[in-house]
Amino acid sequence: MDWKQEWKTLAAIVAVFLVFFWLPVGGARFDGAVLEAFHLIKWYAREHVLLCLVPAFFIAGAIGVFVSQAAVMKYLGPKANKVLAYGVASVSGTILAVCSCTVLPLFAGIYRMGAGLGPACAFLYSGPAINILAIILTARILGMELGVARAVGAIGFSVIIGLIMHLIYRKEELAKADAAMAMPEPEVKRPLWQNAVFFAVMVGVLVFANWGAPNDFAFKLSDGRQFEAAVVRAPEDLAAPDASYSLKVIAGAELGRELDVHAALIQSRTPTPGTWTTLWQAKWLITSGFAVALALVLAFWFGIAWWKLALAAVPVAILALALPMHGLMVMLPFAAGVVGLSAITSADKGEAGEWFSATWTFAKQILPLLFIGVVIAGFLLGRVGHEGMIPSRYVEMLVGATPDTFLSITGLAGASAEPAIRSLWSLWTNLFASVFGAFMYFATLTEVPILQGLIGSGMGKGPALALLLAGPALSLPNMLVIRSIMGTQKMVVFVSLVIVMATVTGMVFGAVWG
Repeated sequence: MDWKQEWKTLAAIVAVFLVFFWLPVGGARFDGAVLEAFHLIKWYAREHVLLCLVPAFFIAGAIGVFVSQAAVMKYLGPKANKVLAYGVASVSGTILAVCSCTVLPLFAGIYRMGAGLGPACAFLYSGPAINILAIILTARILGMELGVARAVGAIGFSVIIGLIMHLIYRKEELAKADAAMAMPEPEVKRPLWQNAVFFAVMVGVLVFANWGAPNDFAFKLSDGRQFEAAVVRAPEDLAAPDASYSLKVIAGAELGRELDVHAALIQSRTPTPGTWTTLWQAKWLITSGFAVALALVLAFWFGIAWWKLALAAVPVAILALALPMHGLMVMLPFAAGVVGLSAITSADKGEAGEWFSATWTFAKQILPLLFIGVVIAGFLLGRVGHEGMIPSRYVEMLVGATPDTFLSITGLAGASAEPAIRSLWSLWTNLFASVFGAFMYFATLTEVPILQGLIGSGMGKGPALALLLAGPALSLPNMLVIRSIMGTQKMVVFVSLVIVMATVTGMVFGAVWG
């Protein structure tokens, strides 16, 4: 018997026993944090898995099967044209509009097919960080200077982080490139433009299935007031007696005011006319169009029998016509389409079967880690407007524009440590905001209302930008998956670069803009 190994096993058993023995069940904070973990995982399962992650898995699987390694190496490999590789990777997020978790299957797909570590990391950061809708919302709600700084900083970050990752691991990257160049040129089964159309229609399904509701609405209240406003925060349950919107008026007599309006006072709420509203209202028609285009591509270019595709489309059409296309009901026809596509491709003995197999491999690797990470994040940090184990007042206290609140609460005002605290306050608040943002999970667009609440509680503009640059691109679930894809060391280096750069940028921005 290997007693050294047995002692490790015993120590692990004792540690787990002590955790359960002293588990603070019954305490309001602990019980609330457990509920928050389940609330967050429930929300994540409803809002992100079917409409976001499943299409992303299919795209990642397609990258692994239908995109040749030679093509990836040519455009994104370690020896590829740097301007082209980093240029494409750094602006990819403006099209995809994905969160830090949805981008992971796509990152895994291109990285495993031979993309250089630098361009792959630039894509990994830019995918969730340069969401064009989030940048517009940031500028509108938090101010133009933060919106512009976020856009410029995110694009610059992606390129700089990618280049640094490449330089740190350049020997390993060049060896990988040399090995790939020695491989024979793969047989091309179809023209490049056909593969491009294939990926374009899948990205179209991903983007428009997740197209968010417009933020600007025309409100009419029971007291006679009418105005247009941007919805900063809306409660999950508008039917609750105390439910209310948090609004910022953008047109009307109360221009510029921030209002809390109870749902009971709202007579009507209609999206204001415009391009975003039109696209949102037609999102499912557009998504259906891309789905039909995908079926045609599979039939004509990939050799899948048309009658199989038509048979799979029947339940989708029936559910779409019979059910109201809002709320959770929209999930049913979409789920029927996913099941039909999975059944067709999994039974295929050729390329389509390989596609499904690659897709399933990504799902098995990534989904469990994401769910574990989301549960932990919910337990520790809670959701928007709800607390986990870490009280939100601590976060607000530690990112203030000045250390006055911190000194008052801790009793350090007037103490000998006060001068040192004040001199290091900018570094501390930006570092804390970067680390906090890196570990907390932000769904697409949710970082804006969170930040508005923190700014309202006294958060400085520097830490606000630091959180904007670190938060959407990273999260605890995201880190767990990155580690499984490229190893612990590269994950730590990547996360550290994001945190350090966000901290420094926040300090500079805070010094300039106050």
